Amino acid sequence: MSGASPRGEQGTATVLVLAMAGLLCFVAVGLAAVAGAVRAQRSAQSAADLTAVAAAAALADGADGCGDAPAVASANGATLASCAVEGREVRVTVQVPGPPWPGRRVTVTAQARAGPA
Repeated sequence: MSGASPRGEQGTATVLVLAMAGLLCFVAVGLAAVAGAVRAQRSAQSAADLTAVAAAAALADGADGCGDAPAVASANGATLASCAVEGREVRVTVQVPGPPWPGRRVTVTAQARAGPA
């Protein structure tokens, strides 16, 4: 016999390469979804922080702390879900759309509070 492989094993490398390529695509889609979720969470937290600071600054100036909060949240790509003044502090909750996912709508929520130092 020569060094050639038996006839029954031809093409097994092709099947293995296709399986590995499929697995790699599956992992890449999963990583993209996780990266999108992390990006949305960071965006939501940033918008919540900025909205809370703006509301606390307005409250310190004698204005309604939650009066301009929706506009600040909107300017930062978020929607104000709630705003509450508790003494000299302001607590806000904002929502941003999450990463696109087939068949599902994902919303990411973040909270922040701000007040005098």
